[in-house]
Amino acid sequence: MEVATVNWVAFVVPIAVATIIIFISAMMARGRRRTERSPRARPPPVAAGAPLVGVLPWLLAKGPLQVIRDAHAELGSVFTVRLLRREVTFLVGPDVSSHFFQGLDSEVSQDEVSRFTVPTFGPGVAFDVDLATRREQIRFFGDAMKPAKLRTYAGLMVREVEEYFTRWGESGTVDLKQELGHLVTLVASRCLFGEEVRSKMLREAATHLRELNDGMRLVTILFPHLPIPAHRRRDRARARLGEIFSDMVRTRRESGRPVDDMLQCLIDSRYKDGRATTDTELVGMLVSALFAGQHTSSSTGTWTGARLLAGANAEHLRAAVREQERVVARHGDRVDYEVLQEMETLHRSVKEALRLHPPAMMLLRHARRSFVVRTREGDEYEVPEGRTVASPMVIHNRLPRVYRDPERYEPGRFGPGRGEDGAGGALSYTAFGGGRHACVGEAFAYMQIKVIWSHLLRNFEMEMVSPFPETDWNVVMPGPKGKVMLRYKRRKKMSPTAQITNPHTRYVL
Repeated sequence: MEVATVNWVAFVVPIAVATIIIFISAMMARGRRRTERSPRARPPPVAAGAPLVGVLPWLLAKGPLQVIRDAHAELGSVFTVRLLRREVTFLVGPDVSSHFFQGLDSEVSQDEVSRFTVPTFGPGVAFDVDLATRREQIRFFGDAMKPAKLRTYAGLMVREVEEYFTRWGESGTVDLKQELGHLVTLVASRCLFGEEVRSKMLREAATHLRELNDGMRLVTILFPHLPIPAHRRRDRARARLGEIFSDMVRTRRESGRPVDDMLQCLIDSRYKDGRATTDTELVGMLVSALFAGQHTSSSTGTWTGARLLAGANAEHLRAAVREQERVVARHGDRVDYEVLQEMETLHRSVKEALRLHPPAMMLLRHARRSFVVRTREGDEYEVPEGRTVASPMVIHNRLPRVYRDPERYEPGRFGPGRGEDGAGGALSYTAFGGGRHACVGEAFAYMQIKVIWSHLLRNFEMEMVSPFPETDWNVVMPGPKGKVMLRYKRRKKMSPTAQITNPHTRYVL
Protein backbone atom coordinates (compact mmCIF):
# COMPACT_ATOMS: atom_id res chain seq x y z
CA MET A 1 0.00 0.00 0.00
CA GLU A 2 2.79 2.41 0.86
CA VAL A 3 4.47 1.80 -2.50
CA ALA A 4 1.24 2.51 -4.38
CA THR A 5 0.75 5.73 -2.44
CA VAL A 6 4.27 6.91 -3.17
CA ASN A 7 3.71 6.19 -6.86
CA TRP A 8 0.54 8.27 -6.90
CA VAL A 9 2.32 11.11 -5.14
CA ALA A 10 4.96 11.06 -7.86
CA PHE A 11 2.17 11.07 -10.44
CA VAL A 12 -0.08 13.75 -9.00
CA VAL A 13 2.23 16.38 -7.54
CA PRO A 14 3.80 17.37 -10.89
CA ILE A 15 0.32 17.71 -12.41
CA ALA A 16 -0.87 19.74 -9.48
CA VAL A 17 1.99 22.19 -9.63
CA ALA A 18 1.85 22.31 -13.41
CA THR A 19 -1.81 23.27 -13.19
CA ILE A 20 -0.91 26.14 -10.87
CA ILE A 21 1.74 27.47 -13.24
CA ILE A 22 -0.52 27.13 -16.27
CA PHE A 23 -3.23 29.00 -14.38
CA ILE A 24 -0.94 31.81 -13.23
CA SER A 25 0.60 32.20 -16.69
CA ALA A 26 -2.83 32.33 -18.26
CA MET A 27 -4.01 34.98 -15.80
CA MET A 28 -0.96 37.14 -16.51
CA ALA A 29 -1.61 36.94 -20.26
CA ARG A 30 -5.34 37.36 -19.94
CA GLY A 31 -6.92 39.77 -22.39
CA ARG A 32 -9.95 41.97 -21.95
CA ARG A 33 -12.20 40.49 -24.62
CA ARG A 34 -14.99 38.10 -23.69
CA THR A 35 -17.65 36.37 -25.67
CA GLU A 36 -21.20 37.52 -25.08
CA ARG A 37 -22.52 35.57 -22.15
CA SER A 38 -25.82 33.74 -22.42
CA PRO A 39 -28.22 34.85 -19.69
CA ARG A 40 -28.77 31.17 -18.91
CA ALA A 41 -25.09 30.29 -18.63
CA ARG A 42 -23.56 29.62 -15.23
CA PRO A 43 -20.16 28.33 -14.05
CA PRO A 44 -19.61 24.58 -14.41
CA PRO A 45 -20.30 22.51 -11.29
CA VAL A 46 -17.22 21.79 -9.20
CA ALA A 47 -16.15 18.34 -8.03
CA ALA A 48 -16.06 17.93 -4.26
CA GLY A 49 -12.68 18.45 -2.68
CA ALA A 50 -10.88 19.23 0.51
CA PRO A 51 -10.16 22.82 1.62
CA LEU A 52 -7.05 24.34 0.01
CA VAL A 53 -5.87 21.15 -1.71
CA GLY A 54 -9.04 20.34 -3.69
CA VAL A 55 -9.15 16.81 -5.11
CA LEU A 56 -5.53 16.00 -4.23
CA PRO A 57 -6.48 13.48 -1.47
CA TRP A 58 -8.83 11.68 -3.86
CA LEU A 59 -6.13 11.61 -6.55
CA LEU A 60 -3.74 9.99 -4.11
CA ALA A 61 -6.31 7.45 -3.00
CA LYS A 62 -8.01 6.57 -6.29
CA GLY A 63 -5.80 7.78 -9.12
CA PRO A 64 -6.63 10.42 -11.75
CA LEU A 65 -8.79 8.24 -13.99
CA GLN A 66 -11.16 7.22 -11.22
CA VAL A 67 -11.42 10.80 -9.92
CA ILE A 68 -12.41 12.04 -13.38
CA ARG A 69 -14.86 9.16 -13.85
CA ASP A 70 -16.46 9.81 -10.46
CA ALA A 71 -16.84 13.52 -11.19
CA HIS A 72 -18.33 12.78 -14.60
CA ALA A 73 -20.81 10.29 -13.12
CA GLU A 74 -21.89 12.75 -10.43
CA LEU A 75 -21.80 16.09 -12.27
CA GLY A 76 -22.36 15.30 -15.92
CA SER A 77 -20.54 16.22 -19.10
CA VAL A 78 -19.19 19.61 -17.92
CA PHE A 79 -17.44 19.97 -14.59
CA THR A 80 -14.49 21.63 -12.93
CA VAL A 81 -11.83 20.00 -10.78
CA ARG A 82 -9.99 22.08 -8.21
CA LEU A 83 -6.43 21.11 -7.47
CA LEU A 84 -4.55 23.16 -4.87
CA ARG A 85 -7.11 25.93 -5.35
CA ARG A 86 -6.59 25.95 -9.14
CA GLU A 87 -9.18 24.82 -11.63
CA VAL A 88 -9.40 22.67 -14.75
CA THR A 89 -12.71 22.35 -16.61
CA PHE A 90 -13.47 19.01 -18.26
CA LEU A 91 -15.67 18.64 -21.32
CA VAL A 92 -16.82 15.04 -21.83
CA GLY A 93 -18.56 13.88 -24.97
CA PRO A 94 -19.22 15.20 -28.47
CA ASP A 95 -22.15 17.41 -27.44
CA VAL A 96 -19.98 19.80 -25.43
CA SER A 97 -16.68 19.41 -27.31
CA SER A 98 -17.29 21.35 -30.51
CA HIS A 99 -15.58 24.55 -29.34
CA PHE A 100 -12.70 22.59 -27.79
CA PHE A 101 -11.84 20.94 -31.11
CA GLN A 102 -13.08 23.48 -33.63
CA GLY A 103 -12.72 26.84 -31.90
CA LEU A 104 -10.30 29.39 -33.32
CA ASP A 105 -6.78 29.37 -31.90
CA SER A 106 -7.39 32.91 -30.73
CA GLU A 107 -10.08 31.47 -28.46
CA VAL A 108 -8.82 28.02 -27.42
CA SER A 109 -5.09 27.56 -27.74
CA GLN A 110 -2.54 24.77 -27.40
CA ASP A 111 0.44 27.07 -26.93
CA GLU A 112 0.14 27.74 -23.21
CA VAL A 113 -0.08 24.06 -22.32
CA SER A 114 2.47 22.64 -24.79
CA ARG A 115 5.66 24.60 -24.29
CA PHE A 116 7.18 21.70 -22.38
CA THR A 117 7.72 19.91 -25.72
CA VAL A 118 10.32 22.42 -26.94
CA PRO A 119 13.38 20.66 -25.43
CA THR A 120 12.31 17.45 -27.18
CA PHE A 121 11.53 18.80 -30.63
CA GLY A 122 14.10 21.57 -30.59
CA PRO A 123 14.15 25.17 -31.81
CA GLY A 124 12.32 26.53 -34.82
CA VAL A 125 9.40 24.10 -34.90
CA ALA A 126 6.14 23.17 -33.20
CA PHE A 127 5.49 25.22 -30.07
CA ASP A 128 8.77 27.13 -30.31
CA VAL A 129 7.32 29.20 -33.18
CA ASP A 130 4.31 31.44 -33.63
CA LEU A 131 0.98 30.02 -34.76
CA ALA A 132 1.27 31.20 -38.37
CA THR A 133 4.66 29.50 -38.82
CA ARG A 134 3.45 26.34 -37.11
CA ARG A 135 0.46 26.16 -39.44
CA GLU A 136 2.70 26.37 -42.47
CA GLN A 137 4.93 23.62 -41.11
CA ILE A 138 1.85 21.44 -40.56
CA ARG A 139 0.92 22.14 -44.18
CA PHE A 140 4.35 20.86 -45.26
CA PHE A 141 3.65 17.57 -43.47
CA GLY A 142 0.13 17.42 -44.87
CA ASP A 143 1.43 17.71 -48.43
CA ALA A 144 3.65 14.69 -47.81
CA MET A 145 0.72 12.64 -46.47
CA LYS A 146 -1.67 12.98 -49.39
CA PRO A 147 -3.03 9.75 -50.96
CA ALA A 148 -0.68 9.98 -53.96
CA LYS A 149 2.28 9.95 -51.56
CA LEU A 150 0.80 7.21 -49.40
CA ARG A 151 0.64 4.94 -52.44
CA THR A 152 4.40 5.24 -52.87
CA TYR A 153 5.00 4.54 -49.17
CA ALA A 154 3.00 1.27 -49.14
CA GLY A 155 5.56 -0.71 -51.15
CA LEU A 156 8.40 0.56 -48.97
CA MET A 157 6.49 -0.47 -45.85
CA VAL A 158 5.85 -3.97 -47.17
CA ARG A 159 9.48 -4.54 -48.09
CA GLU A 160 10.72 -3.24 -44.75
CA VAL A 161 8.29 -5.45 -42.80
CA GLU A 162 9.09 -8.56 -44.84
CA GLU A 163 12.81 -7.97 -44.40
CA TYR A 164 12.47 -7.42 -40.67
CA PHE A 165 10.58 -10.64 -39.95
CA THR A 166 13.08 -12.75 -41.86
CA ARG A 167 15.18 -12.24 -38.72
CA TRP A 168 12.70 -14.23 -36.66
CA GLY A 169 13.51 -17.92 -36.46
CA GLU A 170 11.21 -20.87 -37.07
CA SER A 171 9.89 -20.43 -33.55
CA GLY A 172 10.66 -18.34 -30.51
CA THR A 173 9.46 -15.92 -27.85
CA VAL A 174 9.80 -12.17 -28.22
CA ASP A 175 8.75 -8.94 -26.52
CA LEU A 176 6.15 -7.67 -28.99
CA LYS A 177 6.42 -4.11 -27.70
CA GLN A 178 10.16 -4.00 -28.23
CA GLU A 179 9.96 -5.65 -31.64
CA LEU A 180 7.30 -3.30 -32.95
CA GLY A 181 9.06 -0.28 -31.49
CA HIS A 182 12.17 -1.09 -33.50
CA LEU A 183 10.28 -2.07 -36.65
CA VAL A 184 8.05 1.02 -36.69
CA THR A 185 11.11 3.25 -36.41
CA LEU A 186 12.69 1.54 -39.41
CA VAL A 187 9.48 1.68 -41.47
CA ALA A 188 8.79 5.33 -40.73
CA SER A 189 12.34 6.41 -41.42
CA ARG A 190 12.51 4.44 -44.70
CA CYS A 191 9.23 5.87 -46.00
CA LEU A 192 9.52 9.42 -44.78
CA PHE A 193 13.20 10.24 -44.88
CA GLY A 194 14.89 7.89 -47.31
CA GLU A 195 17.54 5.21 -47.14
CA GLU A 196 20.16 7.43 -45.52
CA VAL A 197 17.96 8.01 -42.47
CA ARG A 198 16.82 4.41 -42.34
CA SER A 199 20.40 3.14 -42.32
CA LYS A 200 21.12 5.31 -39.31
CA MET A 201 18.06 3.83 -37.59
CA LEU A 202 19.85 0.48 -37.56
CA ARG A 203 22.42 2.01 -35.28
CA GLU A 204 22.16 4.80 -32.75
CA ALA A 205 19.25 7.01 -33.86
CA ALA A 206 16.60 4.50 -32.76
CA THR A 207 18.08 4.46 -29.26
CA HIS A 208 18.03 8.25 -29.09
CA LEU A 209 14.36 8.35 -30.10
CA ARG A 210 13.52 6.04 -27.20
CA GLU A 211 15.46 8.34 -24.86
CA LEU A 212 13.42 11.31 -26.12
CA ASN A 213 10.19 9.52 -25.30
CA ASP A 214 11.44 8.44 -21.88
CA GLY A 215 12.46 12.06 -21.22
CA MET A 216 8.91 13.36 -21.62
CA ARG A 217 7.73 12.61 -18.08
CA LEU A 218 4.86 14.11 -16.15
CA VAL A 219 7.31 16.30 -14.26
CA THR A 220 8.43 17.63 -17.66
CA ILE A 221 5.13 19.49 -17.94
CA LEU A 222 6.18 21.59 -14.98
CA PHE A 223 9.97 21.70 -15.25
CA PRO A 224 11.07 20.83 -18.82
CA HIS A 225 14.69 21.71 -17.98
CA LEU A 226 14.86 20.13 -14.52
CA PRO A 227 18.27 18.36 -14.30
CA ILE A 228 16.94 14.87 -13.65
CA PRO A 229 18.58 11.83 -15.29
CA ALA A 230 15.73 11.37 -17.81
CA HIS A 231 16.07 14.99 -18.95
CA ARG A 232 19.83 14.76 -19.20
CA ARG A 233 19.52 11.67 -21.38
CA ARG A 234 16.87 13.46 -23.44
CA ASP A 235 19.10 16.48 -24.00
CA ARG A 236 22.08 14.35 -25.00
CA ALA A 237 19.89 12.31 -27.34
CA ARG A 238 18.36 15.44 -28.91
CA ALA A 239 21.81 16.97 -29.46
CA ARG A 240 23.13 13.82 -31.11
CA LEU A 241 20.03 13.44 -33.29
CA GLY A 242 20.55 17.03 -34.35
CA GLU A 243 24.05 16.17 -35.52
CA ILE A 244 22.93 13.01 -37.34
CA PHE A 245 19.99 14.65 -39.10
CA SER A 246 21.98 17.81 -39.93
CA ASP A 247 24.52 15.66 -41.76
CA MET A 248 21.71 13.94 -43.66
CA VAL A 249 20.07 17.20 -44.65
CA ARG A 250 23.38 18.65 -45.79
CA THR A 251 24.19 15.52 -47.79
CA ARG A 252 20.78 15.53 -49.46
CA ARG A 253 21.03 19.24 -50.34
CA GLU A 254 24.53 18.83 -51.78
CA SER A 255 23.66 15.76 -53.82
CA GLY A 256 21.00 17.58 -55.82
CA ARG A 257 19.44 14.18 -56.43
CA PRO A 258 15.62 14.31 -56.22
CA VAL A 259 14.15 11.62 -53.97
CA ASP A 260 10.45 10.89 -53.56
CA ASP A 261 10.12 11.02 -49.77
CA MET A 262 9.03 13.40 -47.02
CA LEU A 263 12.54 14.73 -46.43
CA GLN A 264 12.64 15.95 -50.01
CA CYS A 265 9.15 17.43 -49.64
CA LEU A 266 10.30 19.36 -46.58
CA ILE A 267 13.45 20.54 -48.32
CA ASP A 268 11.45 21.72 -51.33
CA SER A 269 8.72 23.37 -49.24
CA ARG A 270 8.38 27.13 -49.21
CA TYR A 271 6.69 29.43 -46.75
CA LYS A 272 4.13 31.89 -48.06
CA ASP A 273 6.74 34.63 -48.13
CA GLY A 274 8.87 32.48 -50.45
CA ARG A 275 11.62 31.50 -48.03
CA ALA A 276 12.88 27.93 -47.84
CA THR A 277 13.04 25.77 -44.77
CA THR A 278 16.28 26.13 -42.82
CA ASP A 279 18.46 23.23 -41.72
CA THR A 280 17.46 23.86 -38.10
CA GLU A 281 13.78 23.69 -39.01
CA LEU A 282 14.28 20.56 -41.07
CA VAL A 283 16.07 18.79 -38.23
CA GLY A 284 13.29 19.76 -35.81
CA MET A 285 10.61 18.53 -38.20
CA LEU A 286 12.44 15.23 -38.70
CA VAL A 287 12.69 14.70 -34.96
CA SER A 288 9.07 15.67 -34.26
CA ALA A 289 7.70 13.48 -37.07
CA LEU A 290 9.67 10.42 -36.03
CA PHE A 291 8.99 10.96 -32.34
CA ALA A 292 5.23 11.31 -32.71
CA GLY A 293 4.80 8.64 -35.36
CA GLN A 294 7.10 6.06 -33.82
CA HIS A 295 5.54 6.04 -30.37
CA THR A 296 1.89 6.17 -31.43
CA SER A 297 2.21 3.49 -34.11
CA SER A 298 4.33 1.07 -32.07
CA SER A 299 2.06 1.47 -29.03
CA THR A 300 -1.12 1.01 -31.08
CA GLY A 301 0.38 -1.95 -32.93
CA THR A 302 1.19 -3.59 -29.61
CA TRP A 303 -2.28 -2.93 -28.18
CA THR A 304 -3.84 -4.32 -31.36
CA GLY A 305 -1.88 -7.55 -30.99
CA ALA A 306 -2.59 -7.83 -27.27
CA ARG A 307 -6.32 -7.42 -27.89
CA LEU A 308 -6.55 -9.79 -30.85
CA LEU A 309 -4.54 -12.51 -29.10
CA ALA A 310 -6.42 -12.27 -25.80
CA GLY A 311 -8.44 -15.43 -25.17
CA ALA A 312 -11.71 -13.53 -24.87
CA ASN A 313 -11.29 -12.11 -28.38
CA ALA A 314 -10.84 -15.34 -30.35
CA GLU A 315 -13.79 -14.48 -32.61
CA HIS A 316 -12.16 -11.20 -33.64
CA LEU A 317 -8.89 -12.97 -34.33
CA ARG A 318 -10.72 -15.47 -36.52
CA ALA A 319 -12.41 -12.65 -38.42
CA ALA A 320 -9.07 -10.92 -39.03
CA VAL A 321 -7.46 -14.17 -40.22
CA ARG A 322 -10.35 -15.01 -42.54
CA GLU A 323 -10.03 -11.59 -44.10
CA GLN A 324 -6.38 -12.32 -44.84
CA GLU A 325 -7.48 -15.61 -46.44
CA ARG A 326 -9.78 -13.68 -48.75
CA VAL A 327 -7.04 -11.21 -49.58
CA VAL A 328 -4.65 -14.03 -50.42
CA ALA A 329 -7.30 -15.66 -52.59
CA ARG A 330 -7.83 -12.47 -54.56
CA HIS A 331 -4.33 -11.06 -54.76
CA GLY A 332 -1.85 -13.79 -53.87
CA ASP A 333 1.23 -12.30 -52.22
CA ARG A 334 0.59 -8.77 -53.49
CA VAL A 335 0.06 -6.17 -50.76
CA ASP A 336 -0.09 -2.56 -51.86
CA TYR A 337 -2.07 0.59 -51.10
CA GLU A 338 -5.23 -0.63 -52.83
CA VAL A 339 -5.07 -4.09 -51.24
CA LEU A 340 -4.65 -2.55 -47.79
CA GLN A 341 -7.85 -0.57 -48.33
CA GLU A 342 -9.71 -3.88 -48.64
CA MET A 343 -8.61 -4.98 -45.15
CA GLU A 344 -11.60 -3.43 -43.41
CA THR A 345 -11.74 -5.96 -40.56
CA LEU A 346 -8.09 -5.33 -39.73
CA HIS A 347 -8.67 -1.58 -39.97
CA ARG A 348 -11.55 -1.81 -37.51
CA SER A 349 -9.41 -3.94 -35.20
CA VAL A 350 -6.77 -1.21 -35.05
CA LYS A 351 -9.39 1.51 -34.65
CA GLU A 352 -10.99 -0.30 -31.72
CA ALA A 353 -7.60 -0.72 -30.03
CA LEU A 354 -7.11 3.03 -30.35
CA ARG A 355 -10.54 3.70 -28.87
CA LEU A 356 -9.70 1.71 -25.76
CA HIS A 357 -6.03 2.75 -25.61
CA PRO A 358 -5.67 6.32 -26.90
CA PRO A 359 -2.14 7.73 -27.13
CA ALA A 360 -2.88 10.28 -24.38
CA MET A 361 -5.04 10.34 -21.26
CA MET A 362 -6.45 13.72 -22.20
CA LEU A 363 -6.04 16.66 -24.54
CA LEU A 364 -5.54 20.16 -23.11
CA ARG A 365 -6.37 23.65 -24.28
CA HIS A 366 -6.15 27.13 -22.79
CA ALA A 367 -9.25 29.33 -22.97
CA ARG A 368 -8.07 32.68 -24.29
CA ARG A 369 -11.67 33.86 -24.33
CA SER A 370 -14.65 32.66 -22.37
CA PHE A 371 -17.15 30.48 -24.19
CA VAL A 372 -20.46 28.79 -23.50
CA VAL A 373 -21.25 25.09 -23.91
CA ARG A 374 -24.67 23.48 -23.90
CA THR A 375 -25.30 19.93 -22.74
CA ARG A 376 -27.71 17.38 -24.20
CA GLU A 377 -30.02 18.15 -21.29
CA GLY A 378 -30.13 21.83 -22.25
CA ASP A 379 -27.95 23.18 -19.44
CA GLU A 380 -25.57 26.00 -20.40
CA TYR A 381 -22.21 26.62 -18.75
CA GLU A 382 -19.65 29.34 -19.30
CA VAL A 383 -16.01 28.30 -19.40
CA PRO A 384 -14.17 31.40 -18.22
CA GLU A 385 -11.29 33.12 -19.91
CA GLY A 386 -7.93 31.92 -18.62
CA ARG A 387 -9.18 28.44 -17.69
CA THR A 388 -7.33 25.25 -18.60
CA VAL A 389 -9.77 23.01 -20.48
CA ALA A 390 -9.45 19.23 -20.81
CA SER A 391 -10.98 16.58 -23.05
CA PRO A 392 -10.39 13.21 -21.35
CA MET A 393 -9.99 10.82 -24.28
CA VAL A 394 -10.12 7.75 -22.05
CA ILE A 395 -13.72 8.66 -21.09
CA HIS A 396 -14.80 10.49 -24.24
CA ASN A 397 -14.24 7.36 -26.35
CA ARG A 398 -16.03 5.05 -23.89
CA LEU A 399 -19.39 6.76 -23.40
CA PRO A 400 -22.21 4.18 -23.06
CA ARG A 401 -24.67 6.39 -24.92
CA VAL A 402 -22.32 6.34 -27.93
CA TYR A 403 -20.70 2.91 -27.66
CA ARG A 404 -22.64 -0.20 -26.69
CA ASP A 405 -20.81 -2.16 -23.97
CA PRO A 406 -17.95 0.39 -24.20
CA GLU A 407 -15.38 -1.52 -22.10
CA ARG A 408 -15.50 -4.48 -24.47
CA TYR A 409 -13.14 -4.89 -27.42
CA GLU A 410 -15.59 -5.05 -30.32
CA PRO A 411 -14.18 -4.01 -33.74
CA GLY A 412 -17.53 -4.75 -35.36
CA ARG A 413 -18.99 -1.65 -33.71
CA PHE A 414 -17.43 0.34 -36.57
CA GLY A 415 -18.80 -1.96 -39.26
CA PRO A 416 -21.71 -1.63 -41.70
CA GLY A 417 -25.06 -1.19 -40.03
CA ARG A 418 -23.58 -0.06 -36.73
CA GLY A 419 -21.13 2.81 -37.13
CA GLU A 420 -21.14 3.61 -33.44
CA ASP A 421 -18.36 6.17 -33.83
CA GLY A 422 -20.82 8.41 -35.71
CA ALA A 423 -23.73 7.95 -33.31
CA GLY A 424 -22.93 11.15 -31.44
CA GLY A 425 -21.66 13.18 -34.38
CA ALA A 426 -18.28 13.82 -35.92
CA LEU A 427 -16.52 14.19 -32.57
CA SER A 428 -17.63 10.88 -31.03
CA TYR A 429 -14.24 9.31 -31.80
CA THR A 430 -11.16 11.39 -31.03
CA ALA A 431 -8.23 8.96 -30.87
CA PHE A 432 -6.47 11.09 -33.51
CA GLY A 433 -7.82 14.38 -32.19
CA GLY A 434 -10.34 16.22 -34.28
CA GLY A 435 -11.44 19.50 -35.74
CA ARG A 436 -8.72 22.05 -36.40
CA HIS A 437 -5.99 19.93 -34.84
CA ALA A 438 -6.73 16.47 -36.25
CA CYS A 439 -3.57 14.44 -36.78
CA VAL A 440 -2.23 14.74 -40.33
CA GLY A 441 -0.50 11.37 -39.98
CA GLU A 442 -3.64 9.31 -39.28
CA ALA A 443 -3.79 7.55 -42.66
CA PHE A 444 -0.04 6.82 -42.58
CA ALA A 445 -0.33 5.33 -39.08
CA TYR A 446 -3.20 3.04 -40.02
CA MET A 447 -1.42 1.87 -43.15
CA GLN A 448 1.79 1.13 -41.26
CA ILE A 449 0.07 -0.91 -38.54
CA LYS A 450 -2.05 -2.80 -41.09
CA VAL A 451 1.04 -3.76 -43.12
CA ILE A 452 2.66 -5.17 -39.98
CA TRP A 453 -0.33 -7.14 -38.73
CA SER A 454 -1.30 -8.37 -42.18
CA HIS A 455 2.17 -9.92 -42.42
CA LEU A 456 2.02 -11.42 -38.93
CA LEU A 457 -1.45 -12.89 -39.40
CA ARG A 458 -0.44 -14.49 -42.69
CA ASN A 459 2.92 -15.88 -41.63
CA PHE A 460 2.89 -16.91 -37.97
CA GLU A 461 1.04 -18.89 -35.36
CA MET A 462 1.01 -16.68 -32.26
CA GLU A 463 0.19 -16.93 -28.59
CA MET A 464 0.40 -14.38 -25.79
CA VAL A 465 2.45 -15.77 -22.89
CA SER A 466 2.32 -12.77 -20.57
CA PRO A 467 -0.73 -11.24 -18.86
CA PHE A 468 -2.66 -8.58 -20.69
CA PRO A 469 -0.60 -5.41 -20.18
CA GLU A 470 -1.54 -2.54 -17.95
CA THR A 471 -1.19 1.04 -19.17
CA ASP A 472 1.88 3.03 -18.16
CA TRP A 473 0.47 6.40 -17.08
CA ASN A 474 3.83 7.72 -15.83
CA VAL A 475 4.74 9.29 -19.18
CA VAL A 476 2.99 11.95 -21.21
CA MET A 477 2.28 9.50 -24.06
CA PRO A 478 1.17 6.33 -22.23
CA GLY A 479 1.62 2.86 -23.70
CA PRO A 480 1.64 -0.78 -22.60
CA LYS A 481 3.49 -1.21 -19.31
CA GLY A 482 6.28 -3.73 -19.11
CA LYS A 483 6.96 -6.52 -21.56
CA VAL A 484 4.32 -7.98 -23.86
CA MET A 485 5.62 -11.48 -24.50
CA LEU A 486 4.60 -13.34 -27.63
CA ARG A 487 5.36 -16.94 -28.58
CA TYR A 488 5.42 -17.55 -32.32
CA LYS A 489 5.91 -20.36 -34.80
CA ARG A 490 6.54 -19.78 -38.46
CA ARG A 491 4.12 -21.67 -40.65
CA LYS A 492 3.80 -22.74 -44.22
CA LYS A 493 2.61 -20.23 -46.76
CA MET A 494 -1.05 -19.32 -46.44
CA SER A 495 -3.27 -20.78 -49.11
CA PRO A 496 -6.87 -19.92 -50.04
CA THR A 497 -8.01 -23.22 -48.49
CA ALA A 498 -6.33 -22.59 -45.13
CA GLN A 499 -8.34 -23.70 -42.11
CA ILE A 500 -8.38 -22.39 -38.55
CA THR A 501 -7.90 -25.21 -36.05
CA ASN A 502 -7.74 -23.47 -32.67
CA PRO A 503 -10.45 -21.00 -31.58
CA HIS A 504 -8.61 -19.62 -28.58
CA THR A 505 -5.39 -17.64 -28.16
CA ARG A 506 -3.57 -19.34 -31.04
CA TYR A 507 -4.38 -20.10 -34.61
CA VAL A 508 -3.02 -22.43 -37.22
CA LEU A 509 -3.74 -21.98 -40.89
